[in-house]
Amino acid sequence: MPTTVVLPVKSFHLGKGRLADLLKPEERARLGRSLAERTMGIVEEAGLLPIVVAGDTEVAAWSLTGGIPTVADPGMGLSAAATAGVSWAKNVTNSWVVLHTDLPLLTSGELGGVVEAVELGRDVIAPSSDGGTTLIGSVKTIDFSYGPGSFSVHVSKLREPEIVTELGLLHDLDSPDDLRSILSHPRGRWLAEIIGSVESRPQHNVK
Repeated sequence: MPTTVVLPVKSFHLGKGRLADLLKPEERARLGRSLAERTMGIVEEAGLLPIVVAGDTEVAAWSLTGGIPTVADPGMGLSAAATAGVSWAKNVTNSWVVLHTDLPLLTSGELGGVVEAVELGRDVIAPSSDGGTTLIGSVKTIDFSYGPGSFSVHVSKLREPEIVTELGLLHDLDSPDDLRSILSHPRGRWLAEIIGSVESRPQHNVK
């Protein structure tokens, strides 16, 4: 069996709250769904097995309609969601990866390279540019500690981890500055088709 990739997916309507100054609620929902769909496609293109930890019934329906295994988010934060997904994964495959879906620059080649190391028995981790954790993988169970500075905390719990600093894993989409930076990169221009330009939008005018 291929490596299982655990995808925690928040409610499309409740996610990306830090972008509320730039994007209307329906735009944030469309963005969240588009990011999840793109990440799912990358996982499948890499020949891996995706599983969604669904933040609400809409996300679960979206995932199941696509034939993707789905478990309910326990509702106690990202660490609990990752734990629930890995628990399912360990019953199916030996190796697993927890991957964020808010990575608009990620490619299947970058993901496939990471998984090769995990399948060789290595602990693998990727930091975000702000010190978070965008990907973590292993063949054993890990006590997750997502939150500010989670990369350093997770590294301390891993055994000689391979640290991955690929472009597509470094740049997660969280803040307005992240969005502007990603839209300016050639890999991120697909987002303009989803939300249009944000350069002319003043902040603090959309609620």
